[in-house]
Amino acid sequence: MPRNLSAWIDLAFGLIVMLVLVAALSYYDRVFALEAFVLWVALAWFAWERCKDRGRQLELYAQNVIGKFGEMGSYALKNLPQAVLIVNGDGRLEWCSKKTKTYSDKTPEQGMMLDEFWTGLMNEKLFGADGDYIFSSGDRFFKVKHTALKVENEKPALIALYVREVTEHEKLKSEYAASRTVLMYVQIDNYDEITQGLSEAEKTSLMLSVNETLDAWINSLAGFMRRISDDTYVVVMERRQLDKAVVEKFDVLDKMRQLLSKNRLPVTISMGAAAADKPSTEQSMKALGDEAQARLDLALGRGGDQIAVKLDGKMQFFGGRTAAMEKHTKTKARIVSHAVREAMENADEIFIMGHHNEDFDCFGAAIGVGFMARQLGKPFHIVLSQMNEGIDKLVDILRDKEEYAGVFLKAPDLTMTSSISPLLIVVDTHIPHLTAAPALLDRIGHVIVIDHHRRSENFIKNPLMVYLETSASSTCEMVTELITYFGDDDVVLTRMAATALYSGIVVDTKQFAVQTGARTFDAASYLKRCGADPVIVRNLFRSDYETTVALAQAKARSEYFEGGFIISYIDQVIPNVQVIAAQTADALLRVENVRMSIVCFQLRDDVVGISARSTGELNVQVIMEKFGGGGHQNVAGAQVKDGDLPDIRKRLIEISRAYIEETDKIK
Repeated sequence: MPRNLSAWIDLAFGLIVMLVLVAALSYYDRVFALEAFVLWVALAWFAWERCKDRGRQLELYAQNVIGKFGEMGSYALKNLPQAVLIVNGDGRLEWCSKKTKTYSDKTPEQGMMLDEFWTGLMNEKLFGADGDYIFSSGDRFFKVKHTALKVENEKPALIALYVREVTEHEKLKSEYAASRTVLMYVQIDNYDEITQGLSEAEKTSLMLSVNETLDAWINSLAGFMRRISDDTYVVVMERRQLDKAVVEKFDVLDKMRQLLSKNRLPVTISMGAAAADKPSTEQSMKALGDEAQARLDLALGRGGDQIAVKLDGKMQFFGGRTAAMEKHTKTKARIVSHAVREAMENADEIFIMGHHNEDFDCFGAAIGVGFMARQLGKPFHIVLSQMNEGIDKLVDILRDKEEYAGVFLKAPDLTMTSSISPLLIVVDTHIPHLTAAPALLDRIGHVIVIDHHRRSENFIKNPLMVYLETSASSTCEMVTELITYFGDDDVVLTRMAATALYSGIVVDTKQFAVQTGARTFDAASYLKRCGADPVIVRNLFRSDYETTVALAQAKARSEYFEGGFIISYIDQVIPNVQVIAAQTADALLRVENVRMSIVCFQLRDDVVGISARSTGELNVQVIMEKFGGGGHQNVAGAQVKDGDLPDIRKRLIEISRAYIEETDKIK
């Protein structure tokens, strides 16, 4: 043995030195040297026997331990505290350790597919590369590390799986994820509509029902809720409770929709939820609040009556049993249609009017409401303002129809009605002084308002019912929807009524290019089936040579300002000036880098009109409100009485530039 031989060499060197000393001693005393030599022989014999004994022990160790190393390694491998499996390329078991039996419900045997005895263990990640993954089996979790074994002449290749239980760790992770904070904003998205015309007692009663419904829902989720404004709530809960609400598909929406206000409009709510997905050191509550607000804005932008939440990196929307936006709209339209029918049935004469200086949307909606009145056999009149050159072609066509004989009245020709129970329906406006005949609002007590403009502070007082749908493209679209639900059977419009409604949709959507949604195309499709004639509509929009020249001159007068604002003016009272101004604003908006266009024009000698357009980046409705007007974010207008056009133009430039600068600074 190499190690034992080395020890003997060391001993031999010492014995030689001792032998030399004994020889030197014999020179002085031979008797004493002989005794020392005998002792040296005994010591040499002992050393030799000792080395031989160690050699035998080492040989025995080699036989008993080193010789059985493979067997010991195999024993240790089989009894490791984690499961080890050898699997072939077909996914069949070749060998496994004893620990595998404690993890599996069935006894594993060679040649079995993995899923036959351990459900969930098989994974596509097993093949192709080394790696690891976690899977669950029942209520237990396991982590699998897999690596390919390169065995010569073994085809297909073998894969080694090292499996250990990580149930406690995974449960801790799940508990941590389930306890993450969720911040939610809840808003009643039709608060103004459901509380319109209610007394304080009625409003309190309705809101009590709303609060009780929300409280019951939040308490079932063990959440915390506080009301922060008339129509907005803030909710805090854990992620596990949000997951529960998701499983229940936010049934609170359906429960809330069952609550009806006095005017029989259902209560609808929208929610924006933000779930923390990072530690609190990386994601502040402020950031969570901003995210929740953004989700709420998104839900409202999609039409309301829904929940927007980002779960596991994916934006998800939850509504009722059908698409939230369509269900909300259709339900509301059906209820309003039935309410309008009931009001018409109780009236003995119906008056319809829109805003003064009517456009195609206003006039088309009035024609549609008149058709509804005719379906019930009720006498009706459409009240027109003195100035309506924009629709004179369509009015002239309808006047020649026998069915519209005596229907159209000018505002100055109105006399006190002798009807006992008259009904007034106002379309395409809700501002009293902008109606075709403001005095009629005081004469008739029962008023219904149908409009698609954003609500203004100046509203018609004490209306019987208000149908205000700012998401609609036009009032004609809204009236078309009401007609589809007006009768028990399918209602078919006359050809000219359908054409009038179609013209209003075409004008307000700029040929279906602005604020056009699925409902818009549904309405247009219905009108086309009823016989709406696009050729007539196209002829209505044709302009004469003078109008074309005036349009070109208005474009040439335009002035561009930094920030994407362009303005022009028409300083003479000319025919169709309102239409020309609107077309000019639309055309200027197509100029590159222009975000907002405004055209001010001399409507009459004592009235200056304003037509404003936006690409959507800026809100022209806010600017028009400063001049007593309104509209939408993208399309708005105003009329200023006793105004001076140059002064108004100068003020428009100042206000618009300041608004753009402030808006860009905020962004």
